[in-house]
Amino acid sequence: MSKINSLGVMIDMSRNAVMSVNALKNFLTTIRKFGYNTVFLYMEDTYEVEGEPYFGYMRSKYSIDEMRQINEFCTSIGMEAIPCIQTLAHMKTFFKWRQVPVDCDDILLVEEERTYELINNMFKTLSSCFKSRRIHIGMDEAHLLGKGNYYIKHGHKTSNEIIKKHLEKICDIAKPYGYKLLLWSDMFFRSWNDGEYYFKEIKKAPKEAIDALPEDVCPVYWDYYSTSKSSYDIMIKMHKQFSKDVWFAGGAWSWAGFAPLNAFSIRLMREAMIACNENKVRNIFMTMWGDDGMECSHFSQLPALLCIAEYAKGNFNEEKIKTKFKRIVGVDFDDFMKVDIPNYLTDDAPRYCEAPSKYMLYSDLFSGFLDYTVESGKGAIFASYAKELTAISQKTRKYAYIFKTLSALCSVLEIKYELGIKTRSAYKSADKVELERLAKHEYTELEKRVRNFHKEFEKQWYIDNKASGFEIHDARLGGLIQRIISCKKRLLAYANGKIASIEELEVDILPLGFTDTAKGAPIDYNGYGKIISSNVLTQ
Repeated sequence: MSKINSLGVMIDMSRNAVMSVNALKNFLTTIRKFGYNTVFLYMEDTYEVEGEPYFGYMRSKYSIDEMRQINEFCTSIGMEAIPCIQTLAHMKTFFKWRQVPVDCDDILLVEEERTYELINNMFKTLSSCFKSRRIHIGMDEAHLLGKGNYYIKHGHKTSNEIIKKHLEKICDIAKPYGYKLLLWSDMFFRSWNDGEYYFKEIKKAPKEAIDALPEDVCPVYWDYYSTSKSSYDIMIKMHKQFSKDVWFAGGAWSWAGFAPLNAFSIRLMREAMIACNENKVRNIFMTMWGDDGMECSHFSQLPALLCIAEYAKGNFNEEKIKTKFKRIVGVDFDDFMKVDIPNYLTDDAPRYCEAPSKYMLYSDLFSGFLDYTVESGKGAIFASYAKELTAISQKTRKYAYIFKTLSALCSVLEIKYELGIKTRSAYKSADKVELERLAKHEYTELEKRVRNFHKEFEKQWYIDNKASGFEIHDARLGGLIQRIISCKKRLLAYANGKIASIEELEVDILPLGFTDTAKGAPIDYNGYGKIISSNVLTQ
């Protein structure tokens, strides 16, 4: 068995969904039995900071009292709770209140007194809430660092120069609190790798890049995408040029829509854990991001989390893992893995991180450029998925709500997945009888099913999360319902001769210009604002 010091999860509390304290306790109780002993709470601005009333304003942030409760609970079950925050980029939601100076985009303006006042307030508050003297300070993906107001004020400097000075200042601020700092490592590689993080072969890191990282700061190598052990090997060795104390952050995929990608996570993280074992990486955690509004229940990722924990310990015996899962969770492993199937368009798992159940839910019925990915006849598969998921929901009381939500989603997709291409085909054929039938039957039934999905998803949200953030899903699903009504109205008007044409349906669906994926094949495409229209959502 491999020796692991820290085996953890990182839960994203910053994409509108902040797990309620009770749900978090339930989740941690379960994964503690899997062998996890660390939890990182990823909080960009969703935690209370003394002296900063606008920090996390109306974002269901964790209060000081709640953070202390979480810390005490973790201590009681033998887990370490570590704050995972941001001290450079990813601060856009806080910037709207204009409380701190901004470089550009979502990046703090460094070398400013007010910036370091904020960071000190962060450390001061968190140090009083969490027992751990480890803190993750973020600092990833600051691609435009020094390109905005910093450039106007200080002129051109390399990202290495800027980060080095900024990090030294953060280290000074952290010192009185006794903090050991961790940070995402990508910014220390991009400056000399053409803006890219990942390497295809081992290269010698330049001295200025290594010097930008203080010796006592731990770099965290994050990788949720690589499919081969050799890729992880290369990146671990690249990181060891910077520090002997390298942490690895993998991915338990929760950020591709309403359904998780357990099979994808298991396949990739198996390779990653083998590489970590061979390279003696002793500190590992799995990120559970919530991109685009957090639609996926973290409890739906339990199969992947157990597999990864066992792989990290050197156990690859599938039957033993499944037996352990049933004993702890109370649900058959293979049954629980069915939470993945809303993204299956065949019996095989997605080849990468494709999530058609998300993008075809929100793809527009008249202007759906993503209809290019739809294969005629595939929609019927979602009816069988809905039945399977409903049947499993009846086998578990505790997790029934997750299966009911996904069953309701599949029930929507049984109609919605192909409705755009059916509508356009009938219109191009001038088949007004078929258009009237679609409007009166399929569009009407679709509206009812979306309303039911909203009801089930709302239940899921309030079981898992605090309240704030669901208004975004009310707006999205409410908008979808209204769009169905609007399209139905226009179809009937056209079929009855009240309007001469439907402008959007006159346009042919083109190949997707951003990918060379074949027609009828699923794609990796997330982001509500990108999916629903070619027009401008926000300015």
